[in-house]
Amino acid sequence: MEMNNPAPRNAIDDNRHGLIGKPIDRVDGILKVMGQAPYAYEVVEGGAPAYGFIVTATIAKGMVSGIDTAAAERAPGVLLVWTHQNAPQQGAWGPVDAKDRYARSSPQLRGNRVDYYGQAVAYVVAESFEQARAAAYLVQVRYAAEAGEFELAPVLGKAQKPPDEPDQKTDSLVGDFASAFETAAVKIDANYTTPCHIHAQMEPHATMAYWKDGRVVVHCASQLLESAQQAVANTLQIAPDKVRIVSRYIGGGFGGKLPIYGDVMLSAMAARQLNRPVKTALTRQQMFHFTTHRSDTVQRLRLGATADGKLTAIGHETWAHTARFDNFMENASLQTRTLYAAPNRMTTHRLAKLDLPIADSTRAPGEAVGMLALEQAVDELAEKLKLDPIELRIRNEPAQDPELKVPYSTRQLVACLREGAQRFGWAQRNARPASVPDGRWWVGMGVSAATRSNFLMASKCHVALDRDGTLTVKMAMTDIGTGSYTELTQIAAEMMGLPVERIRMQLGDSDFPETPGSGGSWGAASAGSGLYDACVSLREKLARRAGIAPAEAVFEGARISGGGRSDSLGSLAGPLGMEATGEIKPGAMKKKFSQQAYGAHFAEVAVHRDTGEIRLRRMLGVFAAGRILNPKTARSQAIGAMVWGAGNALMEEAIVDPRYGFFANQDLANYHVASHADIPAIDAYFLPEVDDKTNPLKIKGVGELGICGAGAAVANAVYNACGVRIREFPLALDKVLKGLATRTA
Repeated sequence: MEMNNPAPRNAIDDNRHGLIGKPIDRVDGILKVMGQAPYAYEVVEGGAPAYGFIVTATIAKGMVSGIDTAAAERAPGVLLVWTHQNAPQQGAWGPVDAKDRYARSSPQLRGNRVDYYGQAVAYVVAESFEQARAAAYLVQVRYAAEAGEFELAPVLGKAQKPPDEPDQKTDSLVGDFASAFETAAVKIDANYTTPCHIHAQMEPHATMAYWKDGRVVVHCASQLLESAQQAVANTLQIAPDKVRIVSRYIGGGFGGKLPIYGDVMLSAMAARQLNRPVKTALTRQQMFHFTTHRSDTVQRLRLGATADGKLTAIGHETWAHTARFDNFMENASLQTRTLYAAPNRMTTHRLAKLDLPIADSTRAPGEAVGMLALEQAVDELAEKLKLDPIELRIRNEPAQDPELKVPYSTRQLVACLREGAQRFGWAQRNARPASVPDGRWWVGMGVSAATRSNFLMASKCHVALDRDGTLTVKMAMTDIGTGSYTELTQIAAEMMGLPVERIRMQLGDSDFPETPGSGGSWGAASAGSGLYDACVSLREKLARRAGIAPAEAVFEGARISGGGRSDSLGSLAGPLGMEATGEIKPGAMKKKFSQQAYGAHFAEVAVHRDTGEIRLRRMLGVFAAGRILNPKTARSQAIGAMVWGAGNALMEEAIVDPRYGFFANQDLANYHVASHADIPAIDAYFLPEVDDKTNPLKIKGVGELGICGAGAAVANAVYNACGVRIREFPLALDKVLKGLATRTA
């Protein structure tokens, strides 16, 4: 089916069995807590494995001038040692402008050129991990280092306009922004900066690969199976059907497992040469450079308004970095095109090349860091106008998408703001900064809007009902910890009138029907809609076999009834079973309506007047994200994302050493992510919403919405607490102390 029209009322709306919206436990939860859900590195298939270890470059730019592997080759248990001198033939890198950048060829050890710190320069395989690691340290590499550029600020003048994407322009201009801003009664013109961020998933990137009957089987952590399949095929120069990618369980993705990396390619090639399985895992330190990260940004916000708070001009310019040999852009200005009304508007994106590892999608790319800037600027404007920041946002609520000029599918931003204000106790906030003491601490509150684009991607599904009344579902969908297994099980069970225990959900295998995988908060909507369509087809087949008009058929209690007849599903399936396929495609609804999910963040912080320490006391997120399939998994997703946002505001920063071009804090001891002690009280609430323009399930993406704007609410609370406005993230205590000193002076 194709989404060309609003979805009609259907079995998901009827929810006869009450499974949609029910907070059932994760169906894979018991396997995980008992250690029976094998992750890629734990899989045992194809025989006794060998173990690989990657040797990575210790310079950021230059050449490998010499390499000595003799000692490594003589080390105990070593089976092979590869460098650029003897690595297998592979496809050329890229292309840079490939439509699916995650399917690009990614050759390893392809030459003696070093493009970034942490690039693979050698690979050792041995009988055990310890032997491979020990031998890897025996590889002697000599370099001819070259000067590089590693910081964004000094190269802003070299930044270029990146190419437009098919559905998205790099820049936008509506009205006469320059004149409107110049003549505005009240103005904000401020620069904000955000640093590089690391995905920091719990599960490291790891691979187990082996060959069988001329086909490579790769167990790895991949969010996008089809792209991974294509990437391996393009790199190894074999047909895609000679590659099988399996990712049944993934310990966190966050965008860092959208691409696949050298551990996959090297394991696959080594397994072919050794004719046995090969496992390769990255160390935590290697992950900081060998995999992707979020670009740092410089953002300029200009807001112009009338004296009564109506925006007349909105301008948002973003500069971000990308690798010297790549073109990824952190589209941080995009949400500014749709969030608030103003007749005159301008957004731009500019890209600067640096000699750093590849940057790519990280935890709500674009909006996550774009709203750190935009929602602080709105707060600053509210103060200048002497308006409550919630009231300012409400006064600039658009009647339609201000740039696309189409209606919103649904939009409950104002409702989220008002509901959150009531639940959080916003009325008790003192608008004057540094006015609420608590001993040696100042206490303040902050608010921010939240928005995240909603996507529907093409997705397929196969379902099979057996004679025992068990439904098997197969999709090349992945579960990166978000609850895909559970939510898809609920959809299948509700559609077919079966108990959850009768659903066998099989995901994470490229041999299954194609889906877009997990990423961009499109997973549940896309894969779930493909599953819905397959179930519709199966229901029609069963109804016809039972002699019941499909429109009159009722599926309940593992039976079908209607027209005075009733049969068990298993008996209708018969000894051979019954199968059906389904497919969803985006259609006209994508262009006829502006589709986003919305929310509002509230934060309360305390700032110590002597030390500058910031303590987050409590957070609340109120969201409107279409129909909620499972409140338990949705709340978990929202809270997790809010924790990301708080971490972005207060602590997360991958610090580049400008002399040597590497991330100096390259482990979780020094790259601090928020822990339980940092987030003492946090809650998320979802407003009722059904959006029939998005997909037949009438849902929206949830996973990334919670990070968008969360950090800005914290930053705004810090200002309200102590009167220090920090536009350079993260909000470290030295910046607070500097601001306090300036404020006192």
